[in-house]
Amino acid sequence: MKNLLLRLAKPLNLEELYKKRRCWGIVASVNLYGCNAEFIKSPEKIREYVDALCKEIDMIKHGPTLVERFAEGELEGYSAMQFIETSSITLHFDEMENRAFIDIFSCKYFEPEKARKFSQDFFEASTASVVHLLRS
Repeated sequence: MKNLLLRLAKPLNLEELYKKRRCWGIVASVNLYGCNAEFIKSPEKIREYVDALCKEIDMIKHGPTLVERFAEGELEGYSAMQFIETSSITLHFDEMENRAFIDIFSCKYFEPEKARKFSQDFFEASTASVVHLLRS
């Protein structure tokens, strides 16, 4: 009878698991490929993205978005950082390959897949992936 009950139990979704484990935070790493080259080369567009992402995943910005350009050989592009009230968002852009690597960490729950889809749409990326980690 116990085995039957185990098979009938509905698996928890990510938010339910987050709450059940009493997690301290969630990390989502979003990888974007084939981005709009003009968007990832624009500090203004990067700031616009951070503002819109925070609204999309219901985060409150703390302070300004820091955007800096780094250039050394094949490692050329912008990096950005945004403190949020529940932790931070970091972004790194690869202009040689039109890629973006975005890490979102928050003590407040958010949907990693929602962040992936929003990011892919915003940067007009041809493909994207997301992995997440629950911190408990």
